Amino acid sequence: MEETAAVEKLLEVAESEVVIEFKPGTKCRSTLHLRSLHPTSAVAFKVQTSSPAKFHVNPPAGVLPPLASAALHVILRPQPHPPTSFPRSQSDRFLIKASVSSDRGDPVPSHDVKLKVAYVGPFLLRHAAALGDATAVRHLLRRQPHLLPLLPTEGPATAPAPAATPKGWTRVHAAAAAGEWEELKRILEEEEEEEAAAAAAIAEARDAEGRTPVMVAAGKGQVKCVRELVEKWGADKDARSGDGRTALYRAASNGDADTVTALLEMGADASIATARSRTPLDVARDKGHQEVVELLERGEMVLTASRKGDMRRLESLLRKRVGVLGRDQYGLTALHTAAIKGHHDAVALLVEFGMDMECQDVEGHTALHLAVEGGSLETVETLVDMGADVNAKTKRGATPLVMARSMGYEAIAQLLASRGAVSASCVASSSSSSTS
Repeated sequence: MEETAAVEKLLEVAESEVVIEFKPGTKCRSTLHLRSLHPTSAVAFKVQTSSPAKFHVNPPAGVLPPLASAALHVILRPQPHPPTSFPRSQSDRFLIKASVSSDRGDPVPSHDVKLKVAYVGPFLLRHAAALGDATAVRHLLRRQPHLLPLLPTEGPATAPAPAATPKGWTRVHAAAAAGEWEELKRILEEEEEEEAAAAAAIAEARDAEGRTPVMVAAGKGQVKCVRELVEKWGADKDARSGDGRTALYRAASNGDADTVTALLEMGADASIATARSRTPLDVARDKGHQEVVELLERGEMVLTASRKGDMRRLESLLRKRVGVLGRDQYGLTALHTAAIKGHHDAVALLVEFGMDMECQDVEGHTALHLAVEGGSLETVETLVDMGADVNAKTKRGATPLVMARSMGYEAIAQLLASRGAVSASCVASSSSSSTS
């Protein structure tokens, strides 16, 4: 009897259940570690699942030498929606059937190992919090207590309950919404290996409501994902969804100061209004998000200080690093306003703090164009000395030199010509000779 009992358990599985870290729209993997417990005979095993359409197992069957070990890889095929129950699945099961053969014709010993499936991970934790499912949140945190900082600061029931993945979401939308920064990078880098254009396209993909991954990430407060998409993959930070809302508007509406700060630092345009003519500042004021209001107003303060040439105020604002890249409704930055007013010291300070001298307003004017328009020789010289393009063109093709001559600013025209500015006739002549 003791010998029979000794061989009843032929196989040991290190894991008590199949644990899957779920992420929508992507393959999810889990590994099981098997060990033969039979001291003399090989143990054959076969894996069965209650959901063969969802899972792939590698290898699905095999033979273990006496007391040998092996790894079994379980892959959940990409699923568009979260599991209906989690952490413990009510429908997904695995059965590992093990047996040994007998050369003497004795009954073949067999042994079954039953495993349940548990779905875990950051995406499901946030999903459970959004649903207000406190029980699921508690059970998920028991398994992965390190995920506690990912929970929203307000109660889980305060967030809207997403019934399903929004229509038109790609894997990038889902990763951005869940804050899966590493997963986001992996998806885009995989696309880039195939073709750089494909990665750029997926970073800008829109769902059924016209939302890009940047908008989704901003709306969920996923700052790292927002930065990854904008700074590395060139996603449009000022893109608008079907209702005209930008990423900045969504973050401002949520009172999310961290995401608002990040977007402003990356040069998001706070003047863009929705289809109902509401700006991010409007919605922040209406909802009483005072910290966000102050951040957005800082951009207006920088513009005002630059326009007035208030150096003390301007430097104080610039050192706070927010509002430097703000624009007004005409696309004018602080550098534009300082240049047209002839505040050469403010121009120099703004450039030192990283403002792009070649940024253009809605008509294509650079700061140098506007310094010429303002008739300030000293400001023009400051910009040229700091590397401004003397041959930059507006949307109508006007260069700073053309503007200076048309406005009768001969000293400015001579300065520009001495620094390499080319007249329109020379440019035309050069173009025609190069094509002949």
